[in-house]
Amino acid sequence: MGELSQPLRKRIKTLSLEKLENLGEALLDFQAIADLETWLNSIES
Repeated sequence: MGELSQPLRKRIKTLSLEKLENLGEALLDFQAIADLETWLNSIES
């Protein structure tokens, strides 16, 4: 997938434990970094 940008890393570091667990499961379905960005945007809205 590639290396994460600093802004993405910061967003992930601020997630609650519950959201980190959800991210761990969601990562299995991601194909690209864009999928991570979409997921982060969906939980913030």
